[in-house]
Amino acid sequence: MDVIMPQMGETVAEGTLTVWHKKVGDNVSSSDILFEIGTDKVEMEVPAMADGVLTEILVAEGDTVAVGTKLAVIEGTGEAAALSPDAFEPEAPKADPAATPVPVAERPERDRSMKLSPVVRKLLAENNLSHTDVTGTGRDGRIKRGDVLDYMKGGAATVPTAPVPAEAPGAVSAEGITVVPFSYRRKMTAEHMVRSKATSPHVLQAVEVDFSGVNKARQAIGADWKRQEGYSLTFLSFIAKAVCTAIKDFPHINGHIEKDHLVVFDRVNLAIAVDLNFEGLVAPVIRDADLKTVTEIARATNELARRARAGELTPDDMANATYTISNNGSFGTLITAPIINQPQVAILSTDSITKRPMVIEQDGEDLIAIRPVGILSQSFDHRAIDGSYSGAFMRRVKEILEGKNWVESVS
Repeated sequence: MDVIMPQMGETVAEGTLTVWHKKVGDNVSSSDILFEIGTDKVEMEVPAMADGVLTEILVAEGDTVAVGTKLAVIEGTGEAAALSPDAFEPEAPKADPAATPVPVAERPERDRSMKLSPVVRKLLAENNLSHTDVTGTGRDGRIKRGDVLDYMKGGAATVPTAPVPAEAPGAVSAEGITVVPFSYRRKMTAEHMVRSKATSPHVLQAVEVDFSGVNKARQAIGADWKRQEGYSLTFLSFIAKAVCTAIKDFPHINGHIEKDHLVVFDRVNLAIAVDLNFEGLVAPVIRDADLKTVTEIARATNELARRARAGELTPDDMANATYTISNNGSFGTLITAPIINQPQVAILSTDSITKRPMVIEQDGEDLIAIRPVGILSQSFDHRAIDGSYSGAFMRRVKEILEGKNWVESVS
């Protein structure tokens, strides 16, 4: 049976083979995880789909190939010893005859944390464990689900490990220097961010917002909402709704740059950045967010975040975003200058909302009041829009957040 690069989504034409979980000569069953693939957005585990022996590996770890490319061969059940010696060497990828990839067996060993499956990552996170706490019994010390469960029961496996040389990734040298290898997701993020800064002339603008009206709505339904939904109704959903509403008045914010022109979209497909337990970021998309209510946006955001942290997202979940919001407020940040998610033309950062003294006017007099206040900051691409257009958009977002009767909106 030929093992081919699967279609990971309608919008994805290629993928990178990040990890082989079996080596040539291994017996495999249809339920075994054979390899992992990734794009610049997600990583996925792929089962063998057949019983037999892995007789050939044609694409090495780290190589990027098109959907439909032959990756390996699985032959009917038999013993590895029956294979010819030549079958144990990976062949060069068919797509690039001139390339001379390093054989899989000679690839440098990766840190165990880079090979955790989504199931293991979730189990570790739910139990406040680090991958360094658990000894893996899988190939190359890979941590399996059973290893985590054994550790939690107090029966962690005790597999001896060889001393790590000081210069190895993750080791601490005598000078107190630790080398931390980039994960596949971190490498893709780094590449994307560098490309964005090199492509777009970034300009930052920020507005201060009084969230008193929003806070009244949260207080009005917050307790019932958390009891019914199981999570809090945060400021983010109100901000997202205000952004979607303001985009209708300033549509050029909701566009992509293609060569020397701006493509403006009627639909608002809102990407929300999700932190993966400090292991990277993804930005899944709420499609037609402008047609949704605050509570519908809240449910969609929570579900996408849950699926992202459980490793259940597909490339299609990240496709066709037209605007992005990055939420840093939970960390107490004051103001953040976000990097534009290409090929979009703007991105909004929401930072902490705290009680502050403000000067307000009441009955013609200036008074000092304590209000929940936060800063919204937008980075925009100066090729597409100017400061006046972005500033007017930000003012409109502020007006909506401060002036709308949010209690009626969510009741």
